[in-house]
Amino acid sequence: MKKIMTAILCLIGTGLFAQGTTDPRLKGLDTLVKRILKDWYAPGVSIAVVEKNKVVYAGGFGFRDLEKKLPVTGNTLFAIGSCTKAFTASLLGMLEKEGKLELDKPATQYLPELGFHNEYLNNHVTLRDMMTHRTGLPRHDMSWYGSSASRMELLKRIKYQEPSKELRQSFQYNNFMFLAQGMVAEKLTGKSWEQNIRERILQPLEMSTTNFSVKDMEKSADRSPAFTVKKDSIISVIPYRNIDAIGPAGSINSSANDMAKWLITWINGGKYKGKEIIPAGYVSQAISQQMALDGGGLPPALHPDIHMEAYGLGWFLSSYRGHYRVEHGGGIDGFITSTGFFPTDSIGIFVVSSNGNVTALVRNYIADRMLKLPNRNWNQLQLDARAKGRAAAAATKKTNSDSLLRKSNAKALHAKADYAGKYENPGYGTATVKLERDTLWLDYNSGGKQTSYLEHYHFDVYKVRDMENPDDNATRIKFNTNYGGEIESFDVALEQGVKEIVFRREAPAMEISKAELQKYLGEYQLPGILANVYLRGENTLMLLVPGQPDYELVPVKKDLFKIKALEGFNIQFDLNDKGEVTSMNAIQPNGVFKAPKK
Repeated sequence: MKKIMTAILCLIGTGLFAQGTTDPRLKGLDTLVKRILKDWYAPGVSIAVVEKNKVVYAGGFGFRDLEKKLPVTGNTLFAIGSCTKAFTASLLGMLEKEGKLELDKPATQYLPELGFHNEYLNNHVTLRDMMTHRTGLPRHDMSWYGSSASRMELLKRIKYQEPSKELRQSFQYNNFMFLAQGMVAEKLTGKSWEQNIRERILQPLEMSTTNFSVKDMEKSADRSPAFTVKKDSIISVIPYRNIDAIGPAGSINSSANDMAKWLITWINGGKYKGKEIIPAGYVSQAISQQMALDGGGLPPALHPDIHMEAYGLGWFLSSYRGHYRVEHGGGIDGFITSTGFFPTDSIGIFVVSSNGNVTALVRNYIADRMLKLPNRNWNQLQLDARAKGRAAAAATKKTNSDSLLRKSNAKALHAKADYAGKYENPGYGTATVKLERDTLWLDYNSGGKQTSYLEHYHFDVYKVRDMENPDDNATRIKFNTNYGGEIESFDVALEQGVKEIVFRREAPAMEISKAELQKYLGEYQLPGILANVYLRGENTLMLLVPGQPDYELVPVKKDLFKIKALEGFNIQFDLNDKGEVTSMNAIQPNGVFKAPKK
């Protein structure tokens, strides 16, 4: 990871800025952006401003490469994150016009592979519910973020993800629902989501630089790296986050020049150069309130003229200083984007940078200028808010309640090696705990990098610590012990409003030959029942208890097997000095039952 000490003022002062726009409303934009980049330690920003059918400005300020001092241009590629959602939702609007689907029909009717947590949701969640984030499911983002799971694998996790609200009760942002929409389009058209978007939107709009993956983005000479800021003085280049699997929710990369065409299309009711690209009927629905949001974004006492928030179809709707605004943000590692337009004013604005404050401030300043609104010092307001936030964070750190919760001198209940293993949750995938250098490491969606280690808290509770960003309020995980005294799972709070996510430990793979399994075969006398252990196929040990289904026995340790279909049930065989099996112990939650071999 490259670290470059910021001399932002010096870098900006080199004059490598895009030329100013000729529109008098944006006079002095370069000076304004220069100040914002300096105050918020951002290397560069890309901007597009459109009005009716005209591009007022499309270009950039600052640098896409700090070392080589390469400037941001109108064609510089940036990840637009969740601004992708309007593209995916528009695709479904096109398919509806073609008669291939109805937005108010159950989604599972079009995508049988999709399943929800219960049958009621399976039968009642519509495509419109998914498009408006009102399915009752919270984000569950930790399931996909950083995961190597495929698109289909992620889709199949949805059925195991617990809702936190009733259907249509509340707005709850959910990326999985847009993944599913993309897969609906794939199912109905026989083409990938990417191919659909390219053929139906990008090509007609002449969006020639836009692509769908950071793999393609890396091939471009004119692209921005992903940046992060540390300690307000160090800009670091970080790796691109590959989110191809969840692509319909946020994987598009684009430029100011291309996004200007996208905005012009929306301002003109779905038409580009006089030709309808997005159905007019769908456009009307998309920018109309479909779902109310709970509460507002900014404090009304501070911003009384910014109010009303709702969600359309792939767009947030709000009132901005008395003007009707349609907008969506996007955020993925190193990029923060805003794409929006004012339908009644026919003005559109696209801004992307590596810093969320830069994106929002530049967007608001441009909106105020284009709408001829009274000047408001957005930058100073945000600087003041940052200072207050830091003061509050410092005070919170001093009064951290962590020490009040922790039981002092409460040692771990197991040796470190006992916690190691693979743990799985069907809705969240696999987590691996490893013991290396006398330290427990947690690998979950890290691609094997193991950046998190486990710090003992008390008893069987550990804190998940990050090597680069230690946090006193770090996530805790609680390991659970079965009746046999072995670690069988861990609980972790990954999503608010639902029960803790339980990752169950996978039995380590153990190879046993057919010859070795032979010694376990035979009949065993349980109280009043004669059980039978037999082989199915070459090397699968089975247990038959009269009146019950046949159970597969999975080897865990020498002479110890777990019953695959019954959590917490194990079979331990006893051997004599000659190595002959003499009895079988059925280890169950309600006790241990010995069955002599007949």
